[in-house]
Formats: sequence, C-alpha cells, structure tokens
Amino acid sequence: MAAHHCQFRIYYEDTDAGGIVYHARYLGFAERARAEALRSLGLGVGEMAEQDGIGFVVRQLGIRYHAPLRLDELMDVETVLLQMSGARLNLRQVITNLSREGQKSVVIEVELACLKLAGMSPLRLPASYREKLSGLTVPEERSA
Repeated sequence: MAAHHCQFRIYYEDTDAGGIVYHARYLGFAERARAEALRSLGLGVGEMAEQDGIGFVVRQLGIRYHAPLRLDELMDVETVLLQMSGARLNLRQVITNLSREGQKSVVIEVELACLKLAGMSPLRLPASYREKLSGLTVPEERSA
C-alpha cells in the first residue's frame, strides 16, 4: 500500500473571519485522515474498540504551518507510518493544497499509544495490527 491519501474541502465552519482555516482545525482534518488510513488497513476505530477493546491515543504531537488553506479550497492529507515500536506508532501527516498545485500547508508528526481500553493501560501492538500497519510504510528514499 504505502502512504494513505484523504481529501477534504474547506467550508465556512473551518475558517476564521478572514476566510483562512483556523489553526486548530488542521488537527481535526489530521484526526479524520488517520481514522480513514486505519480503516483502509482493516483497522476501523469503532471495530477495534468494540471487538478487541483496543484504542489509540495521541501521546505527543508536533505541527508546523507552511501556508494557509482558504475557504472552498481542496486539500489532501497524506498519512505515512514513520516508526512502530512496542505500544507506539509515529506518523507523519502532510496536508497539501490541491487548489494551489499541491502547495504544502501543514506537516504534523504524531505519536500514538496503543491502549487496552478497559483499564486505559498501555498495550503492546498485537502482531495482526503490526502486520496491517506496516502497509502505511513508505520506502526510505520517499519518506523524507
């Protein structure tokens, strides 16, 4: 598979008074794109919780803004797995503006922790999850 791509359009509710996407909305776009990336691998968030009692929570997040998105523009969120270890995943999500020839808007690096939801305790990633998640890995020369 490799990187997962998810597209969204910018609506009024996403913008400030000037028609520019409010800075915190990028986190919502990234969250939705992560959920879709997991779903594409057969790891639907609701199903993981219901069937396996497993969930992912954000442990750490870094965000870098490059260029704003504006009302009615179309964006793409690319999600790539950078590293997987024990109970953690490190992902990079790059948001580009498709309405402006793929201009880079935001780069988010997020560390997710795998939890057993019943006690909210860390859980080593099950082998079946590790195998599926490896589908988000990009060959080394393309991941930079």
